[in-house]
Amino acid sequence: MGTSCRPGIRTMKAGFGFYPLLILLLLSVAWGQRTRPRPGRPPSTRRPLPTRRPIVPQPEPKEPTDFPPPILGPPSPMFPDCPRECFCPPSYPEALYCENRNLRKVPVIPSRIHYLYLQNNYIDEVTAEPFLNATELRWINMDNNRIRRVDRQVFDKIPKLLFLYMGRNNLKEVPSDLPSSLEQLRLSHNQISKIPTGVFSKLTHLALLDLHHNKISDSDLGKNIFRGLKNLVQLNLAHNILRKMPSNVPQNIYQLFLDRNNIEEIPNDYFQNFPNLAFVRLNYNQLSDKGIPKMVFNVSNLLDLHLAHNKLTTVPAFNHMLEHLYLNNNNIEAIDGSELCPFPVMTTDIDENDLPKLRYLRLDGNHLHPPIPMNVIMCFRHLKSIVI
Repeated sequence: MGTSCRPGIRTMKAGFGFYPLLILLLLSVAWGQRTRPRPGRPPSTRRPLPTRRPIVPQPEPKEPTDFPPPILGPPSPMFPDCPRECFCPPSYPEALYCENRNLRKVPVIPSRIHYLYLQNNYIDEVTAEPFLNATELRWINMDNNRIRRVDRQVFDKIPKLLFLYMGRNNLKEVPSDLPSSLEQLRLSHNQISKIPTGVFSKLTHLALLDLHHNKISDSDLGKNIFRGLKNLVQLNLAHNILRKMPSNVPQNIYQLFLDRNNIEEIPNDYFQNFPNLAFVRLNYNQLSDKGIPKMVFNVSNLLDLHLAHNKLTTVPAFNHMLEHLYLNNNNIEAIDGSELCPFPVMTTDIDENDLPKLRYLRLDGNHLHPPIPMNVIMCFRHLKSIVI
């Protein structure tokens, strides 16, 4: 019996010797895994997204070599004299459309053309040669080019011209020798600082003269600069560098636009000599109460008066025939209808024709707050809208 148990005892001792060794081995493996740094992620096989290049705006062409090439069309099957740089519509044989064609010069104008469209090109000079046979021209649109010079002989060839549009160019002075037949002259958005003496003297039919957004100063408006403009209806001198009201403005004028200048005062009785003047715009100037004489706007023909964005602290007096008054964005703190009314505000037996004609009054952007004073409502009984 004793001898039969010994093998089992030996086996047990061997087993107890094996287990500690196995445990130590496992612990060493676990410890090695714990202290071993984790390998980095394998490099991605996906291609990286391409980086977007910033969009760089293309500079506007300065040199002729930078301009895009002129756009040429096919020969006109109906009009052999039609320039390939232009379009001659079969339904309008008197019109020539050459706009948006990247042109550097004016093409030869056929004699049959009355209406010429050359806007939105790169023309920098207007010479006489293309107009040699264009004696029937009535309308020329050259807006938005680069015109800096116009030959004096150009207008000798087109004596019947009625409308000339040359806005958004590089002109520094009003073109000379304009045809006497002209009815509209639009020269806005140029660099005009010079108006030659007598340039308008023969334009007796001119109804609209647009010189807004230029560099015209008081010294550029000579004493007789507007002489000859007997039928002028609208004079637009807005957005220049005037400090004074222009003198010797034609008396028959109907609309006078002087917005966005530096005008500080209006001479007394300035508007008395304009029997037809109905619209006056003086927004965005430097007018104050001191610079406006008390009765300067008391003219019966004035219907529409703009005085917004100035330095007024009170409402100026105006004629009872005025229909629209813009006083927004000033420094006005109060409005008193009893001071502005031409009659006692509580009067009830007044004739309808004697009531003030004011229909629209704008006062927002001042130091005013609702409600609207009752004396304003009682005085201006035709008032349809008041913005406060």
